[in-house]
This record gives sequence, structure tokens and C-alpha cells, in this order.
Amino acid sequence: MSAWPDTRLLDLFGIDLPILQAPMAGPSLHEMVIAVTQAGGLGALPCALLSEAQARNELALIRAQTTGPFNINFFCHQAPQPDAAREAAWRAHLRPFYLELGLDPEAPVPVSNRNPFDAAMCALVEECRPAVVSFHFGLPAPDLLARVKATGAKVISSATTVAEARWLEAHGVDAIIAQGFEAGGHRGVFLHDEVHSQLGTFALVPQVVDAVKLPVIATGGITDARGVAAAFMLGAAAVQVGTAYLYTPEAKLPAAHRAALHSPQVETTALTNLFTGRPARGIVNRLMRELGPLSPLAPAFPLAGGALAPLRAAAEAKGSGDFMSLWSGQAAALGREMGASELTQRLANEALALLKR
Repeated sequence: MSAWPDTRLLDLFGIDLPILQAPMAGPSLHEMVIAVTQAGGLGALPCALLSEAQARNELALIRAQTTGPFNINFFCHQAPQPDAAREAAWRAHLRPFYLELGLDPEAPVPVSNRNPFDAAMCALVEECRPAVVSFHFGLPAPDLLARVKATGAKVISSATTVAEARWLEAHGVDAIIAQGFEAGGHRGVFLHDEVHSQLGTFALVPQVVDAVKLPVIATGGITDARGVAAAFMLGAAAVQVGTAYLYTPEAKLPAAHRAALHSPQVETTALTNLFTGRPARGIVNRLMRELGPLSPLAPAFPLAGGALAPLRAAAEAKGSGDFMSLWSGQAAALGREMGASELTQRLANEALALLKR
């Protein structure tokens, strides 16, 4: 018999530990998914930055090394409409940085992209049949969602407000991720864009727990066992942990990002739309300080990153993260160096010890 006070998600997902690894696009690939899954948690493969072929390859590697349940994650944003004037204004805003780094401000730049869930990725889900499929920024079109559910996968998505949680419950999810303001990376907002009013984890989780009948997964600022135990005390049935896993060797991080996590800089994060066009929490760097973390000039998600790519490459070649998105939650300073498997087990064991006091 489990010692956890709420075992609904253990039973729903078929996992041993109520620790979900956040699907962090870029840092988390098959190595992290395998390590977390083998430890008894729920590993997650983010597909927003992967092509269909890349996703299929990652899934094959996961299947070859673990038989445990895992999660595949997708974004559900709408593709933006081209806006040449806004793009030109954004490039003009970045021009001084180009000149400083010896770059041509008029040279073509790559298109920044995040792939929304579509029919091709839905077919991949039908082929792979994962235990869990998670979505960010709401849910996909009803026909695609129906196809996902027909595979037998449990569907979860992020809510940043009680209203979003109620909406997700009404649209058939199996569990809800309550994402607090403290969380690193992109806000999961989809019913509004008022990120300045987003609730913190301690305020959001109990309100969502009271508002819906589904099990709730707490996320945002949960980096050590104290956060895990606190989430259960607030009524959560599991936690989703992101930034803590960035300290593991399995995390695929640029050297400048890893260095920032180990510097005093990690204590200061902010929400910014500069890197993608959509608010996301990251460690404050030069670009955020000099332009301000939120700018009305940033093109719509995910296009803002295109003009930043040459700046990032030039600075990164010099060992600098000045123009890089350093995604991180507010409690990153609590992170500890260890493998993803050990981290999963220690979070669970230490949290249980606290809950038993």
C-alpha cells in the first residue's frame, strides 16, 4: 500500500512515484525521460522543437531502454499571421547589438519555430501509444483530441487560473497541471494574456483542487522535497518538476545556461517575451536588462527568436548567454547536482519523510 496521501495519479498513470519531469523543450530528450521513468516517476519528451522524424527517433530510443509509462508533450498555439512591419521594427530595435557584435543587421535571419500539435504528430501518438499525452496552451482541435484519447493515453494540460482548470475539466482531460507564477519557461495561459495577474503556486493549487474533481499536479517553484511535501499539503496528487532537472547530467544545456545556473545570476528571474514572443520565465541576462523583459515590439510567438538567433550564436561563441533564453524557475538556487534518476527518488523519499512528521 502506498504511503502517499493521494494515489490517484499513481494509479492513473501506472507510476510508482508522484514525480513528473516537466517537458522542457531542448534540455529534455530521451536520456532524461529514460532516467526518470526507470526511477518510477513520469518522464516527458517535449516535441515542440522536434520534427516528426526526430520525435520518432527519440521515441524509439526510449522504447528500447524502458518499458515504463512516459509522457509526450505538445504545444497547442495558433500559428501567427506574418507581420512584416512588426518584424522590421523588431530588427531595428536589435540593430545596435548586431553592430556591436560585427553582424550585418540587414542579413536574412532564420525563421524561429515551435511546432503546434497537428495531424502528423497525432499519427505519431497513434503509432507510439504513450501512457500520457500532455499539452501546453490549452488543448488541440476536438477531432485531434478525440484521436489521442482513442489510443488510451491519459490527457493532461496546464492551467494558470481556476477558470482554465474548469475549462480543461469540461473538455475531457484526465488531470490538470496547476502552473504557478514561479514556474520556469513558458506560461501555459490560453484563456487570457494577463500574465501580470497570474497566481503563485501556493495560491493557485488549493483553489484548483477545490474547483475541480480531477487530480491536480502542482508545478512552479518546486525544486526540492519541501516543495513536493507542500504541494501535497495543498491538495495536489503529484508534482511536476522542471528546473531541478536542469542540474542533472542528462539535461542538454548550452554551457552558458549551465554556468548561469551555478552563478549568483540564478537568484534573479523574470517573465520575458523577448526570446519567443510569449511570456516565459528565465534568468535575467543582458538582453532582458537593456530592453526590459517585456516588449510590445517582440513579434508574435514563436517568431521573435528569429532575429535573435545570429546574436545568440555570436555571443555563445564567446561563452556568453547575453542573448540566450535561460529558462529557469524562481527556486533554481535550490537545485542539486545529481543524476535524473537519483533526483526523482530523493525528491520522493525526502518528501515522504517530511509528510510523516
